[in-house]
Amino acid sequence: MVRVGTDDDAVVAGLRAGIERIQAELDVTPDFPDEVEQAAARAAASPRLPDLDRTDLPLVTIDPPGARDLDQALHLERDPDRPGGFVVHYAIADVAAFVTPGDPVDLEAHRRGQTLYGADSKVPLHPPSLSEDAASLLPDQVRPALLWTIRVDETGEGIDVDVRRARVRSTAQLTYEQAQARVEADDAPESLVLLRELGELRLAREAARGGISLPLPEQEVVVDERPGTPWRLEFRSQLPVEQWNAQVSLLTGFGAASLMVYARVGLLRTLPPPDPRDVQRLHRTARALGVEWPAELLYPDFLRTLDPARPEHAALLVASARLLRGSGYVAFDGEVPADPQHSALASEYAHVTAPLRRLADRYAGEVCVALCADEPVPGWVLEALPGLPAEMQRSSQQAGAYERAVVDLVEAGLLAGRVGEEFDGVVASTDGDDDRKGRVTVREVGVEAPLRSDDGPLPLGQDVRVRLTEADVETRVVRFEMA
Repeated sequence: MVRVGTDDDAVVAGLRAGIERIQAELDVTPDFPDEVEQAAARAAASPRLPDLDRTDLPLVTIDPPGARDLDQALHLERDPDRPGGFVVHYAIADVAAFVTPGDPVDLEAHRRGQTLYGADSKVPLHPPSLSEDAASLLPDQVRPALLWTIRVDETGEGIDVDVRRARVRSTAQLTYEQAQARVEADDAPESLVLLRELGELRLAREAARGGISLPLPEQEVVVDERPGTPWRLEFRSQLPVEQWNAQVSLLTGFGAASLMVYARVGLLRTLPPPDPRDVQRLHRTARALGVEWPAELLYPDFLRTLDPARPEHAALLVASARLLRGSGYVAFDGEVPADPQHSALASEYAHVTAPLRRLADRYAGEVCVALCADEPVPGWVLEALPGLPAEMQRSSQQAGAYERAVVDLVEAGLLAGRVGEEFDGVVASTDGDDDRKGRVTVREVGVEAPLRSDDGPLPLGQDVRVRLTEADVETRVVRFEMA
């Protein structure tokens, strides 16, 4: 983990002002209209609590440090009826226990679509009185939830899925680092030991079915509000527990999709297969980088052989992201869509595990609850389904623009005083129309930014020495050139 940061009050003030400008440009705000706040406060005071009491389950949440919008809590145990099998209990915050269709909170959620993340300036989907308090699965609080119970065999294959409303209570809020430490400890709770076991099985199954996971470090803006600690940029690699935890979420999404596809009603998350021309382009990039691609390996298996710590492999992984473009949602009622699969997951899949942060999940979850109860899907859900794909597409584009703009701003703000300095970097990509232009990853300062060469093509996937030529906070532009 490499970082550069600042605790300079003037720089931080400039970054906060820049984020306000970004919000104005995108017409988003963390603030809610008074009528929405008031409706949320009323809902928080009187949730619709289900009869089923499962507060006996010792659920835990696993999230980034400081998170308050806790959508998921889990508990794993051995299946008493199947040697080597698992029972996964996965509690998902029940937003519909608070939000009534057509009320001010619901209408505002449809306007927003999803939570936007950028530094410490989150633009939430729901008012914090719900998303970070009354509806959040905070520890030691009784909460309404959609409780998924998934039985998994000894190979990691899901064999039965059920979801119903229940009252739950999380017993602990763990960070990823805390959960990883507990898993590695000799006295780790059985549930976390089983999370590792099941997570590894599920990762193996992902590989076997041809799923794709790109192990590139994520660029993050970290803001620590403790006195004397900086805003900083990091390239952060996932801990194993994050991958295991993600596999439980994926397992739930697969189960939800199977329920909806069988019943021919619901909302799926989809991704078309990659364009063969993009796969051929990746083959050419591998040859140009000198990375051997055995003829017998399909591209998902090839990508799993790459080590992001090697510059040429990292460049290939960046290039492979082109294969995963075009994700979206498809709603259906009566006929299964012609192309229902998510190609990167090699399966049908649905978003159901983040309803505090993503509008679509509330609706997909409601479909599954009705199907498992053998009841009709509520009319308000069926009425909203056709419009959700477009709503989510719009909000996803907005979320990507917001996150990228904030990162660009912070890059410029943290580097503004270092123009003219030289750094070591790696050429991460080149422009298809002009190979003298591309992007460079500069790990020393946690930055990925445009790079230009005046002396010939950029050496893709190679270590280079670069000079910072521009870092403009107003335009949010950072540029390097070959030194």
